[in-house]
Amino acid sequence: MLSSDNILYIDTPDSLSEFCRQICTSDWIALDTEFLREKTYYPKLCLLQIATTDVVACIDPIALDDLSPVLEVIFDESITKVMHSGRQDMEIFFNLHGRPPSPVFDTQIAAQMLGFADQIGYANLVKEMLGVALDKLHTRADWSLRPLSADQLKYAADDVVYLADIYQKMTDRLTEAGRLQWLGEDFDRLASPALYGNPPGLAWLKVKGGNRLKGASLAVLQVLANWRETTAQQKDRPKGWILRDDALVDIARHQPASLQALEKIRGLSEGLVRNSGKTIVKLVSGAIDKQPEPFPDTGKRVKLTPDQGALVDVMMALVRLSGEENNLNPAVLASRKQLEKLVNEETDVDVMKGWRKKLVGEQLARFLSGDLNLSVNDGRLVVAD
Repeated sequence: MLSSDNILYIDTPDSLSEFCRQICTSDWIALDTEFLREKTYYPKLCLLQIATTDVVACIDPIALDDLSPVLEVIFDESITKVMHSGRQDMEIFFNLHGRPPSPVFDTQIAAQMLGFADQIGYANLVKEMLGVALDKLHTRADWSLRPLSADQLKYAADDVVYLADIYQKMTDRLTEAGRLQWLGEDFDRLASPALYGNPPGLAWLKVKGGNRLKGASLAVLQVLANWRETTAQQKDRPKGWILRDDALVDIARHQPASLQALEKIRGLSEGLVRNSGKTIVKLVSGAIDKQPEPFPDTGKRVKLTPDQGALVDVMMALVRLSGEENNLNPAVLASRKQLEKLVNEETDVDVMKGWRKKLVGEQLARFLSGDLNLSVNDGRLVVAD
């Protein structure tokens, strides 16, 4: 296995170009990042780790003005990017390049296909698959500070060294089980640009407590959330630094018509009122008479009848049985919320798509149509047509 004892530390354009020439013909690369975002809206990339079967490198984006050589490799669609729980890493590349890279292979998603726990962490996966206990000393390190110690570089490199080994073992096992192709749809969703954009016009949907507003209050919330998100993006500051969620909701409820009324709202800083007060009051005034955007259909649970609840209970048993038979965590197959939708005759759910439909979705549909017979034999649930 590749060792993190021989780490390339890349902080010059020449060494970056040479490394990229070395890996550009690889079929896959293991990829991870270290970043900070406590004081910024966008995550600040502080370190980029890449490994193949032959080499491991820590690339310093703080020292390098131009990352285009390595971005060309990362966005090369002939190279699979291997990550673990890669959504935050993908967001960084989306911000750098305007789109997420593809194709991708996420070992956290793939682990579910091999019977591991849902959303298993990287350290636990390394322990279970490779028998290696990872050092967690630098989990909370400030990766923007320089110089980086040798221990920090080894810690960072371990995140891709073992990832490379896990990827190779996983693909062998998934291929042997005939499940490698099942992951295509899940990985395609991870690489969808829609997952990473933060359009200001939809920011109101993420405001805590905003779901309790309606009418003019909701219209004001929508306009102010749009302004806050746009301001946070322009200034590259956390949106909570611009205006906290609770304050945003309070303004929407009270709808202040003047600076004096705005000042009376609890929790607003003098600086906010001084610098943005007039803008906020103007936005509130313009939003009061607007018709608010309706809440999207989020698939909230509907109240089930006792009979429907009983059906869902039996369907959960079928899902658990299928998970046991296929050595899969039942949570990977279907959630109770999805089964409730099926009982209410909704079919646009994951369990009725792709490989999930073949494993258990078709069986659930037959159960609901009355074409399955359930019985107990020697203490076990038996399913038959």
